[in-house]
Amino acid sequence: MEVRASLANVRVSPRKARLVVDAVRGRRVLEAIAIARFLPNKTAEDVERLLKSVAANAENNYDLDPEDLWIKAIYADDGPSLKRFKPRARGRVGRIIKRSCSITVIAEDREGR
Repeated sequence: MEVRASLANVRVSPRKARLVVDAVRGRRVLEAIAIARFLPNKTAEDVERLLKSVAANAENNYDLDPEDLWIKAIYADDGPSLKRFKPRARGRVGRIIKRSCSITVIAEDREGR
């Protein structure tokens, strides 16, 4: 059985979010929560919260044991970008793009395997 959770509009670039996502991919959910807790990245807090949400979804909605959950897929996709500008010399404009991402986790129950 697959359990999903997602988080949209995380105000960090997808490239930086993928560093944390790659660190926890393919692991047990409880192990991934422990790893995310001690990573120094800003996104690690959001990923930890998302993994806890997957565990809670599995327990409350599907009556699955969070101990048996493995991360089947986790990915950080592009979200909407805020476009700003910074005044530069001679009346020119320097573009600033504030990126955001959406993080999705899909966990599966591997109890029988």
